[in-house]
Amino acid sequence: MTGTKTAGTPAMKTAMLIRRPVPEVFAAFINPDITTRFWFTKSSGSLEAGKQVTWEWEMYGISVPVTVLEIEPDRRIVINWPGKYGPQTVEWKFSPHGGDGTFVSISSTGFGGSTPELVEQIADSTGGFSLVLAGLKALLEHGIELNLVRDRHPDGVAG
Repeated sequence: MTGTKTAGTPAMKTAMLIRRPVPEVFAAFINPDITTRFWFTKSSGSLEAGKQVTWEWEMYGISVPVTVLEIEPDRRIVINWPGKYGPQTVEWKFSPHGGDGTFVSISSTGFGGSTPELVEQIADSTGGFSLVLAGLKALLEHGIELNLVRDRHPDGVAG
């Protein structure tokens, strides 16, 4: 699957306006030197089409392999990563908005299980990616590192 969704496929969707030019916002997801300031803590490399990298969240003791399926510079990124019920596909789209703004939309598919499990997975994914976008917005627009992902579950606190 390369970002194409079939009707009825459970999907997570979230989006946000970032008041920075498209190339800068796009680079924030490609370049781990930037991404580690608002999302994961370590990466084995930059995103490149056909490449696999590993992303780490050291505070949670989690790492995941990420396979880059497609990159359209300044327009789109599509990856696969492991999910509870098999691979999940995540797609970022970057659209110019106004003079120097970028509208970033993120969608993810590949959720499975019963209806309550689907609802939980999609809600968790939506919340997580919304925090990522909010952290990116604060970083790029105001130079502030909010540590939203890092502080989501401090010291193992669930919730």
